[in-house]
Amino acid sequence: MLNAILFDLDGTLVNTDILHFAIWQELLREQGITIDRAFYNEYMVGHRNEAIVRDVLGHLPQEAGMKLAHRKEALFRERGGQMTRLEGLDELLRWRSHHHLATAVVTNAPRDNAEMMLTALDLGHSFDTVVISEELPQGKPHPLPYQTALERLSVPAETAIAFEDTPLGIRSAVGAGVVTIGMATTHSPDVLQDAGAKFAIADFRREKLWQWLEARVTS
Repeated sequence: MLNAILFDLDGTLVNTDILHFAIWQELLREQGITIDRAFYNEYMVGHRNEAIVRDVLGHLPQEAGMKLAHRKEALFRERGGQMTRLEGLDELLRWRSHHHLATAVVTNAPRDNAEMMLTALDLGHSFDTVVISEELPQGKPHPLPYQTALERLSVPAETAIAFEDTPLGIRSAVGAGVVTIGMATTHSPDVLQDAGAKFAIADFRREKLWQWLEARVTS
């Protein structure tokens, strides 16, 4: 039986990667670095800022790299006030309430970003808990963020499902023992399934998802 639904935030509840990508392009050009979408998808999407500073800004001292990352997040918060929930999310949240399922957001985004996005989406009070991986010893792809969500909700992994849009996030959820659906907003379905997703969908309206969900609550 299904007891809980766990959601990533960026690229899952809302498609924000176009804005993240544009801001990183702008700031990295100032550093003499040009990135394309393929580079961004591999080294930056879903990664904590510490990893981005290490892997992309290694030419800078750690303190300077983190200062640039914090500047990027501030620009994201300034420019990201108008956001739209991913298609079908409202229906899924109503379905969740009808079936009395616990919910959590599990994100590698900084807390200020997560709170801004949830407020902009009018979802600030829609989830039982929000797990910020930067506040844990390990972030995604380590399973700890999803393990923490399961612990807070007091549900076993086999009674939860997760929605994730990156291979990194999928590995985190699957590593915690949670069946995971890929959200093909930033990566192709094949890439997400290769990372361990059970299947992948473009948004929450897909008939395949609803048939699978109904089977989970009636089995």
